Amino acid sequence: QVQLVESGGGLAQAGDSLTLSCAASGRAINTYTMAWFRQAPEREREFVAASPWVTSLTYNAQSVKGRFIISRDNAKNTMYLQMNSLKPEGTAVYYCAASRGSNYLDPSAYDYWGQGTQVTVSS
Repeated sequence: QVQLVESGGGLAQAGDSLTLSCAASGRAINTYTMAWFRQAPEREREFVAASPWVTSLTYNAQSVKGRFIISRDNAKNTMYLQMNSLKPEGTAVYYCAASRGSNYLDPSAYDYWGQGTQVTVSS
């Protein structure tokens, strides 16, 4: 199995930048699709960005395109989410996830999840 631990969340103001990290252990993530999801109170878990293992391309939700950058460092077994131009509506718990498949949009396709890290953006 894969253990995932997110870090880097906290308080920020609108327009600020924040970078989240997802440290993996147990198995190498080079053959896993990795992704970030977020969930705000009373809302469904929402896809944010993905890094499929089968390609170097990355995919972002329309709501974060041009602002968020997902990346991975396989040597460090770590994923990152660089969040720029933060908005109050980005306030949520952010989760790191891993899957052997490539269906990156659906949270039910992911096998492993971190504990989540809270990001709060004030206006």
